[in-house]
Amino acid sequence: MKQHLKYVPLAIIIASLATILVCLPLLESHYLWKVQELNLFMHTGEFFRQQMVVAGGCLSWIGTFFTEFFYYPWCGTALLVGWWALLIFLTACAFRIPLKALSLLLIPVVALLVSDVDLGYWIYYLKLKGYFFVGTIGTTMAVALVWVYRCITPKYFVRIAFIIVTAFVAYPLMGFYGLLAVLMMGIISWRLEDMNTTQKVISLLAALLTIIAVPLIFYRWVYYQTNIHDIYTTALPLFEYGKHCYGYDVPFIVLSVFFLILAATYRHRKWNDEVRKCWLWTVMQVALVAGLVGIVVLYWYRDQNFHKELAMQHCIEDDNWEGVLAEAASLDGEPTRSIIMLKNLALANLGRQGDEMYHYRGGSKIFNAPIPVQTTQVSGKLIYYHYGMLNFCYRWCLEDGVEMGWRAEFLKYLTRCALLNGEHQVAQKYINVLKKTTFHKEWAQQQEKFIGNMKLLREDKRNDFIFRLMGYDDSLNSDNSNIEQFLMHHLVNIISDDPVLQEQVVIAGLWMKDIQTFWPRFFKYAELMKGKHIPVHFQEAAYLYGNLEHQVDISHMPFDEAVPRTFQAFMAKAQQYGNLGEDWLRENLYNEFGHTFYYEYFLMRDQKLY
Repeated sequence: MKQHLKYVPLAIIIASLATILVCLPLLESHYLWKVQELNLFMHTGEFFRQQMVVAGGCLSWIGTFFTEFFYYPWCGTALLVGWWALLIFLTACAFRIPLKALSLLLIPVVALLVSDVDLGYWIYYLKLKGYFFVGTIGTTMAVALVWVYRCITPKYFVRIAFIIVTAFVAYPLMGFYGLLAVLMMGIISWRLEDMNTTQKVISLLAALLTIIAVPLIFYRWVYYQTNIHDIYTTALPLFEYGKHCYGYDVPFIVLSVFFLILAATYRHRKWNDEVRKCWLWTVMQVALVAGLVGIVVLYWYRDQNFHKELAMQHCIEDDNWEGVLAEAASLDGEPTRSIIMLKNLALANLGRQGDEMYHYRGGSKIFNAPIPVQTTQVSGKLIYYHYGMLNFCYRWCLEDGVEMGWRAEFLKYLTRCALLNGEHQVAQKYINVLKKTTFHKEWAQQQEKFIGNMKLLREDKRNDFIFRLMGYDDSLNSDNSNIEQFLMHHLVNIISDDPVLQEQVVIAGLWMKDIQTFWPRFFKYAELMKGKHIPVHFQEAAYLYGNLEHQVDISHMPFDEAVPRTFQAFMAKAQQYGNLGEDWLRENLYNEFGHTFYYEYFLMRDQKLY
């Protein structure tokens, strides 16, 4: 029995990695899709050279390569888990971890997993390219270097030379992780039995001096554009946007401390150590794993709005507008304004916004993030593009590309905007870039058929709504990073003979909740739709405003029977329970009247925009 129990840690390792392999793509398919959309790897020498302008650039180059495989979430996850399996193997070899203690090596895996799944809205703001794999690959390579160092001939001067060479080679390639490898070598020297005290002191001093000197040398002669405060932490993510969010650094601190402890406690161990107190040791292993599972569950970012936004964006990318509405309908609780806008966009493309836009829960929940997230970053480019404001979409892609680094998503929108604007040479430039990627090459080739063929572009049904909304001035000015307010004020000032565009003008008038703004836009739309059914929410607004101010005679308007009946029922309930306060009314009248403009007008005012 004892001989069998000693394999429990190995079984735990295999079961844990298998669980991650299954659960990560199953639970986070939309998240992983977005991660690769916000990534860019090109099969060119120029792209490699661009990454190597900073210390640790090689890690970013490799990290961006592996990140693109999240195009198929299961594939990217398999590669990530494979790297973790390799890390466990190399760590066990480098530090002579016995079989009975193998479960301890899940600690760095959990730290790396948490660093990936706890990001939330940080995925829009992180500047470290290849982030999802950089920590894993950097740590694995650092441990491999320590293993090589430990296996070197007992001649101490060879080991000292290896420390110095490693510092000069690994730092430009691996940044912080190269320095971590050198520090582990210096510490582990004190645990090697074939070195005397003098040799150990010299080895440690060599490690410490190179850790201090090498980054300064490279800063002075090679990476002079790097901030001197960051030269020791290159290849680590910078969680700073207005302020530094220290909590997100914890996984990397745990990772570093764990391996430094392994180096400090290294000793020559036999792999066939006798297993004593097997049952107690097994219980301890299981308790460790349970604690690690608890940590993962606790820190796994599970905000529903965040995941709904990703799912809705994914559906839009796949031209699945019904899928967008299904995601909005299944939301529990108050949505963010980003969800509201994506839902309205889907309804607009399906021609049902005027009848159904209040059939989904409204609200203005702030983004669940420690930094001031703007809708512009989350879905602004998508919204501007689909509402025909191509120059604003183009502008934000360029600005964020310069600030955050170029990403596949940005290049796709730049391509689309250039095509719809008839700028075919510009579009070809971006298509050529995307054709040098692995998984976006096919998309680029599909777009290439539109070059010089505006007729084919206009015949594509996916562009129909956009072309209909491009019939107004799209000159650039400031949107103050408040996309919804800017878009609504822009639309409401348009008068169009196109019923699709004029419908959006009326919807902008409803958004304003201003009676004087509504009437001229409504009358223009009614003129265009003469003899056709007027959307229900437009009727509700006309009936409400007509009864509030009596400036317009609505007695001859052809309202649906339900419109006045619902209005009278709502006003009766509002007057009956008005003394209980607006919050009580908003909660208790939602099931009966939440689908009406009456509810929106009286109980959903002063929504925060961000």
